[in-house]
Amino acid sequence: MIAMILAAGRGERMMPLTENTPKPLIKVKGITLIEHSINALKKAGIIDIVINIAYLGEQIKTHLGDGSKFGINITYSDESLGVLETAGGIIKALPLLGDKPFIVINSDVLCDYNLSQLTLPIGALAHLVLIDNPAHNSNGDFSLINTHQVITASRKSFTFSGFGIYHPDFFKNHLNAQGKLPLYPLLKEALASNQLSGEHYQGYWQDIGTPERLELANNPKN
Repeated sequence: MIAMILAAGRGERMMPLTENTPKPLIKVKGITLIEHSINALKKAGIIDIVINIAYLGEQIKTHLGDGSKFGINITYSDESLGVLETAGGIIKALPLLGDKPFIVINSDVLCDYNLSQLTLPIGALAHLVLIDNPAHNSNGDFSLINTHQVITASRKSFTFSGFGIYHPDFFKNHLNAQGKLPLYPLLKEALASNQLSGEHYQGYWQDIGTPERLELANNPKN
């Protein structure tokens, strides 16, 4: 299986830490965020990885190279002419991702979910790992019924973890999209057609969206 790590964002909420360093190269417990992502994929037996880059992207390429020093194969999708947001970045990288389901993970998320068990159920075009709502997203993103069917957020809601698996057909109606394209509208389309599934994960999860959350990741509270 192929996986994609999303690493093109500017990380504006992490300023001034990201003024001269791309967020994926910020360290948590002495290891860069993107290496945490690589390690999670490699642990799951996934060694073919596409990484999209934009802001200070050359630093990421210099640091990771072709991936051989990590025992993986890295291909880069360059968005230096303009960041395309999540869905737009994935669509640009589709020629590198093949015609089978692929995993996508955010480079600014730490999670101990076992990616080797992430599969796309029959009839679904996308499957999301959902977690309990963190304080900064208390209303959640989606709800679940019948164990794995994703619906619009209701009284019992969950937050999208940033880990998911997608079939290339999930993006087929937007292949000619120009400019930035976020992922959420596409998820809503799949939800409306009952082609979006998910699962609730209750293990460790921490996003590194702000300096405060970086501090929490480096010095977790007991």
